[in-house]
Amino acid sequence: MSSTATLIGSISTTPHFSSSNTTTRTRFRTRTRTFSSTPQSLNHSFFRLTNAPSKRASSTPFHGFKRFSPVMEWQDCTVKTEVDVPVSVAYACYSDREAIPNWMPFISSVKILPDKPDLSRWSLNYKAFGRDIEFSWLARNMQERSLPIPNQKIHWRSLEGLPNRGAVRFYPKGTSSCVIELTVSYEVPQLLAPVASALQPFLANLLERGLEQFARFAKTYT
Repeated sequence: MSSTATLIGSISTTPHFSSSNTTTRTRFRTRTRTFSSTPQSLNHSFFRLTNAPSKRASSTPFHGFKRFSPVMEWQDCTVKTEVDVPVSVAYACYSDREAIPNWMPFISSVKILPDKPDLSRWSLNYKAFGRDIEFSWLARNMQERSLPIPNQKIHWRSLEGLPNRGAVRFYPKGTSSCVIELTVSYEVPQLLAPVASALQPFLANLLERGLEQFARFAKTYT
């Protein structure tokens, strides 16, 4: 497997890792963006550390939640893999948002809003960097709001909670297989800034594992 890293701005991120027996490919990049004031969407964005370090200044009470800093770092990660099902089956399987926790290792739940099927609430729960990390967000499936692109593309954007966006692209490879390319972009909370360079290869590995499990899950999808 090969990986590339792109330097944009003043942050240098050049992760190196390898994986065997997989057709998954990865690329990612880092960007920074500074806001003159806190955007409205960040007013409802929280990051929770269940097992946060106990050493804290006594003058600053800790309530388990931290607001995002107005100075954010954007990270992008792209992985792709081949799936041995027709592109129409892969697209239908990936479009089943509430089934995503069955194959994506760090997504704990996805719930579609009954009265607004383009909106869904997502929960992430995963142990990483010695901590139990929890995120949640409300996302809008953009193809529900505009002209759908069946069997070609799924894309989303968060409206509140963890700022993120992404797209899944489907490329037919014959009549019985296809290539899936998943791109995820997210803002890194200031609390994770010290491990930001390690976060990209860590997420890339999780996304690769997710697509590998998706390839198996899609074969049983009806």
